Amino acid sequence: MPELPEVETVARLVAPDVLQKRVTGVRALWRKTGGGRSDAELEAALVGRRFVRVERRAKYILMGLAPGRSKLPDTWLVVHLRMTGRLVVAPAREEPAAHTRFSVELGPRRLDFIDPRKFGRCLVTSDPTHVLPELGPEPLEDGFEAEAFVRDLRARKRQLKPLLLDQAFVAGLGNIYVDEALHRAGLHPLTPAHRVTRPKARALHAAIRTVLAEAIEREGSSFDTFYRTPTGQPGSYQHQFQVYGRQGQPCRTCGGEIQKRVVGQRGTHFCARCQRRR
Repeated sequence: MPELPEVETVARLVAPDVLQKRVTGVRALWRKTGGGRSDAELEAALVGRRFVRVERRAKYILMGLAPGRSKLPDTWLVVHLRMTGRLVVAPAREEPAAHTRFSVELGPRRLDFIDPRKFGRCLVTSDPTHVLPELGPEPLEDGFEAEAFVRDLRARKRQLKPLLLDQAFVAGLGNIYVDEALHRAGLHPLTPAHRVTRPKARALHAAIRTVLAEAIEREGSSFDTFYRTPTGQPGSYQHQFQVYGRQGQPCRTCGGEIQKRVVGQRGTHFCARCQRRR
């Protein structure tokens, strides 16, 4: 599933093509992708409005629309890519690509949501908080303060891996970047959070921010055929992986063998030498 860096990349690359563009038509080619609304209902909600904001919250893309000359959105298109979803801006005259599930016409251009496995969603709402789950702080924002993170982490007894995957604890983290951040901080994924020392907790805070920023700079990670940017290009952060997907290979830090274990039904990669269990 695309995680914070991939979703951030998609939002950034789509924004220039849709901002200030007026919706001239909309169609849900698979009803469930459009939240179950009919084309008439979607048209009533979107047609005539302009996209005035494109942003990310956790793993969601929030696209705000406003009527007339207003700069304040009163309608939102909320996109969740899930496992195989993509957003692509294409010429309106072209036929939609295979597996296109939702389309928004923008005059001569068209914003398409493509999703081969039909896990993704495009929802229309007047308030994104009504459709988003409970979410924790954004790890790249100024509000994600080290001391607050240290306090909250050490107040919990859950193992680090499932705790960091909990979107209510920190928003946007997923399997890849949790594994990479834990390795960078030298923490075993099964360590109970309350046993993490303050220096190690601060190191984890810094590792999360650094790993995410580096991944965004490389437009995310493409380790299968599904994730591509809106321009059709793969991300490149997969070439920087230290542990994720490298089971059986030598650790690039110490030379030890990278191991894989299932933790909370998620494949978890780590180096037992660099990340000693405590």
